Amino acid sequence: MTHSPAPAQSSTRPAPTRLDSRPLAGRTALVAGATRGAGRAIARELAAAGAFVWCTGRSTAGAPSDYGRPETIEETVDLIRAAGGEGQAVVCDHLDEESLSALAEQVEAEGRGLDILVGDIGGEAYVSWGQPLWEGDGAQGRRLLETGLLSHLLTARALLPLLTRTPGGLHIEITDGTSAYNATHFRESIWLDLTKTAISRFAFGLSHELAPVGATAVALTPGWLRSEMMLEGFATTEETWLTDALDESNEAAPRDFAISETPHLIGRGIAALAADPDRHRFTGLTLSSFDLAGTYDLTDLDGSRPDSWGYLAAKEDDPSADPMTFR
Repeated sequence: MTHSPAPAQSSTRPAPTRLDSRPLAGRTALVAGATRGAGRAIARELAAAGAFVWCTGRSTAGAPSDYGRPETIEETVDLIRAAGGEGQAVVCDHLDEESLSALAEQVEAEGRGLDILVGDIGGEAYVSWGQPLWEGDGAQGRRLLETGLLSHLLTARALLPLLTRTPGGLHIEITDGTSAYNATHFRESIWLDLTKTAISRFAFGLSHELAPVGATAVALTPGWLRSEMMLEGFATTEETWLTDALDESNEAAPRDFAISETPHLIGRGIAALAADPDRHRFTGLTLSSFDLAGTYDLTDLDGSRPDSWGYLAAKEDDPSADPMTFR
């Protein structure tokens, strides 16, 4: 496989893709966990493709989640509307079944139906890195499992009755890691490992249950996501991340961060998948943002096509592998 080098420096993050046609016009999507990161970008890209997008999450103005982050679901909708799209924010605790029932009732009352459901609630903030199961914080581990997995099941249970009313619905679960990678690599925490691998199995199981009603279920993984939290964690910005990663004197951002991608790459892939009339061929599978980019001829915002999982595999064989050859 041939990889094209990325530009030496990324530019200021632009608005989401503006399509000449709006292939998702007239369709309705709901992104659970649309506050930040991949969820926010997925919501923006679906809206840019013409869908009306329900944006749900806990972080709202005046009442941030326990992540302690400044982003809110209202800001996500503001970004959607500023780009000419349509969406609505709904505060929802996806572990609270009453809150989920109210959400389903609100979506149904709007009368738009539901065509696309995306589960992107993470939980990585609750990982106890470097601690074996018997030494880590059990309550924190349970919180990760509940937030990163149980919330997905409860959300699907509440909203799939709407998605399955007409054939052609698309259910997407966001995970971390391809099936091949996760089958042979431990994710440094029992709680995290179980959570992320179970998401792929959840999508596989749903593909069987949704088949009789003509709906599709897939799990999708980004590569190394250049989210707001990741940029801050490496003391870099969207304008300087590549320079910082390639600067050997910079100890904050590792060289491997040069393979990272914006959340918009998986958002663009999801919009393309949703618009694909033959999307059911992928049902039950776990696909990466790189898989989607290749299938639909997409690039990230800087024009590159990062292959994070390919790079990680190559690095195992050759520790000196250059991340820039996988962009």
